[in-house]
Amino acid sequence: MNLQILLQQVIGEVAASPEIQAVPEKMNLWKMTTYGGPIMILLGIMLAIAVYIFIERLITINKASQEDKSFMNRIKDYIHEGKIDSAKKLCRDTESPAARMIEKGITRLGRPMNDVLLAVENVGNIEISKLEKSMVILATISGGAPMLGFLGTVTGMVLVFFNMTQNQTGVVQLTDLSTGMYQAMVTTVGGLIVGILAYFAYNYLISRVDSVVRNLESKTLEFMDLLNEPAK
Repeated sequence: MNLQILLQQVIGEVAASPEIQAVPEKMNLWKMTTYGGPIMILLGIMLAIAVYIFIERLITINKASQEDKSFMNRIKDYIHEGKIDSAKKLCRDTESPAARMIEKGITRLGRPMNDVLLAVENVGNIEISKLEKSMVILATISGGAPMLGFLGTVTGMVLVFFNMTQNQTGVVQLTDLSTGMYQAMVTTVGGLIVGILAYFAYNYLISRVDSVVRNLESKTLEFMDLLNEPAK
């Protein structure tokens, strides 16, 4: 009997108690992204393109940076020994921008030195342009993504004022402002993140290309020097 009374008292207290507060919803990356609206889709596409270009260019530049330390010594020996065909074959078998430059120079042997140098430099410029392929897109993303994010900020604020004008009660509720404010802030953050990542990626790739360019210039000078060097 006492147990039944105790259960009734507990049930009555629960029924009379205030409504249990719901667990507050936690913000995560996906939910924050969905609040950004359609502009976040464009930023996501731009981020995917930037990542693809960075990885593809990095692999290409790494391949161009690899070199055989004995390559120029072997070329020097072949040229001094008059084995021009062997020197050409070595260049074709060596997959690098420097080897293609040297091969072009070897094909111009017997002509004035200025013609040889011009031929080597032309191939060098072509190789550099290959390394810089698609990097202008990366530079565009680094500058365009923050601007697109700011566009989302403006459209979000427009949405805020639109929701305020649609409220006929004259009392502005927080829910009337939250959607537009979320879009305004999230798109700004998204645009800055994509822009900053693309900016650092672009400058890193440029520094790697500059390293390859310096190496090509060094190989050009070394090749021209060995042509002027008397055979032993």
